[in-house]
Amino acid sequence: MKRLFNSLLMLSALAASLAFTACEDEPDKYEISGGTPTIRYIRPVNIESADSILTGAYMDNSICIVGENLRSITKMFFNDQEAKLIPSLMTDHTMIVTVPGQIPDVVYNKIFMVNNSNDTTTYDFKVLVPGPNINNMSNEWAKAGEQATIYGNYFVDDPNTPLTLTINGRKVNIDDFTISTITFTVPEGLSEGPIEISSVYGKKKARFNYRDTRGMLFDDWDNGWPDDYANGQFKHGWHGARISNDEYSLDGYYLLLGDVDFTDGAWDDSNLCFEYWPEATDRLSDRVSFANFANMALKFEVNIPSSNPWTNLSMQCIFTGDAQVTNATANNTFFHDVDYPRGLWTPWYQTGSYDTGGKWVTVTLPLSTFKYLEDGTPAGTPLTAENFTGLTLFIWNGVQNGTTCHPIIRIDNIRAVEL
Repeated sequence: MKRLFNSLLMLSALAASLAFTACEDEPDKYEISGGTPTIRYIRPVNIESADSILTGAYMDNSICIVGENLRSITKMFFNDQEAKLIPSLMTDHTMIVTVPGQIPDVVYNKIFMVNNSNDTTTYDFKVLVPGPNINNMSNEWAKAGEQATIYGNYFVDDPNTPLTLTINGRKVNIDDFTISTITFTVPEGLSEGPIEISSVYGKKKARFNYRDTRGMLFDDWDNGWPDDYANGQFKHGWHGARISNDEYSLDGYYLLLGDVDFTDGAWDDSNLCFEYWPEATDRLSDRVSFANFANMALKFEVNIPSSNPWTNLSMQCIFTGDAQVTNATANNTFFHDVDYPRGLWTPWYQTGSYDTGGKWVTVTLPLSTFKYLEDGTPAGTPLTAENFTGLTLFIWNGVQNGTTCHPIIRIDNIRAVEL
């Protein structure tokens, strides 16, 4: 076993040695030692668990190796995946190292340690691969015939136990996949239900459903609330928000914001604002429980054509309580409240421009991020359970160092769900 990896390591041995060698004028700098490393045992890094002995660890987890002559190690492999060595975390008798995050191509169930003489010693140790992890889906409301992508990690196929995708109890064909993505075409007749992915390493159900209606606040925009629905508006505040049902629809009627210029300092609540200021008998908190709001998110689908990208201003996402505004006490003073928190959605900020290519995509805004004032500075008070009777979406202020734009922002299926 001493020369097991010699052919692989010959070209890198010299570079590794130079990287670890200290200069003569830096006596405290890490120096590699001679000899052969020996591992006595491996334990968790957490000092409270220091008495536990590990025979395996999950990928991307840090472990503490205890032994002798550990500073003689120049390279370390878990199976066939190389670990990153950090000299400041290595002594003669202990070292902290992170198990590589790549799934091994060949499983030896061993650690391979290469020393300064390019000799290899081994230690029995298993790299544990987690079951599938599901983060989100490109469009939770994708239609039949459309492609959708599920994002996560550890999507592993095995000849004996193939990677499988099940939606509402129905096995769905996978078009393509990587370790972190699964792409599939939505089959005809697929109805709302849970999403589950299974691999040779386990099974995982997503926290969200396909065509998720749980926590729905606004979807078809025709539940008897609008004062002038027949005129193409949803009006439950001062302003009637535009609604449409056309060839761009995801699922019937949708909310339309924009189709006007966004410029620094613009205030256009007639075209850029959606207001649901509640009646005493119809509060959002009557439709959805916000008891666990700290672990919830505001979700919706959005469609922005590439011909009309978004490049300026932020969307102020403001949940309100009766103390802030109701339909009877209509006002806009809470917009400027020096203490009142809200979420700011600015998807164009990192790249300078944002559109969805005319496709519908799912947006997730954790309520834990609803802690800012209108200009993006921290709010003085947090949200409480009493702040969820109404909702206002207003594109204004926030980040204003973008460029003038004329976006078309289509929104549907506004919901509040647990993460």
